[in-house]
Amino acid sequence: MTDVRYDGVIVGGGTAGLSAAQMLGRARRRTLVIDAGAPRNRFAAHMHGVLGHDGRSPADLLETGRAEARAYGVEFLDGAVLSLADDGDRITVTHERGEVSARGVVLTTGVVDDLPEIAGLREQWGRGVFHCPYCHGYEVAGRRLGVLATSPASLHQIELIRQWSDDVTAFTAAMGELDETVAGRLSARGIRIVTSPVTRLRTEDDAIVAVATADGTAHPIDALLTAPTPRLSLAFAENLALAVSDTPGEGVRVDMRGATSHPRVFAAGNVVTPFGNVPLSMGQGSMAGAGLNAALVTEDAARASLLRG
Repeated sequence: MTDVRYDGVIVGGGTAGLSAAQMLGRARRRTLVIDAGAPRNRFAAHMHGVLGHDGRSPADLLETGRAEARAYGVEFLDGAVLSLADDGDRITVTHERGEVSARGVVLTTGVVDDLPEIAGLREQWGRGVFHCPYCHGYEVAGRRLGVLATSPASLHQIELIRQWSDDVTAFTAAMGELDETVAGRLSARGIRIVTSPVTRLRTEDDAIVAVATADGTAHPIDALLTAPTPRLSLAFAENLALAVSDTPGEGVRVDMRGATSHPRVFAAGNVVTPFGNVPLSMGQGSMAGAGLNAALVTEDAARASLLRG
């Protein structure tokens, strides 16, 4: 595709992007979704906490979403976006196969999860290792659960997972020395504290059976909770100088409509709220799609007034 002009181009085809696409398609806007095909939850076989879709495959939901968007005329292009350029009344979108232009863009590129460098952890990510107990905790409830701390903020995860099991081991080396108050809170809830650094996960038949620590101890567990470090991947949009929050847990800054600091760029999903789940991403995507359409409506009216004189 070259020299094709769209009303809206959506960068990213996950739940946020498809929700934005559906709204723009229903508003009869010519819309293109460019998707690199690497949704954040691709490692998980099932979704939970998604009303009406509990237990459904994330890939299956995206397939349905694409079909629904296509029914409203939305077009799709598989591949990565390389750059965005501000050309006044449009944004030029350069991708792996060429370039297109759009009156507005919605960014729904999510984040990249940087995982702790622990042997065996990456292979279990999304299965035996997870980050959200609301999404996956029910399926391992009552079993031997571990929490691998990645920072002092992991205290919340440690206390949270206790809701799903009374057999919890907290691996706290990354938190530093725990003060007596914190250690007392955890002990009062029956949570075991292991201060020796974790070195590897032990598995049998592709299932976690223990966490090994530097002191040579193997701690039996059935599943592990940990917090990856979410990293924005926005090099392709650097020309637009989008405002990004420096507050942990936040991403691209947007208003309630999903509008960024650039008048022709909206954003939604984990690129805005890194710790948001599927329903939140859907809602933000829907709002951003409607927000972009509203901005185009305003521009259409202004142009018509100028032409009328």
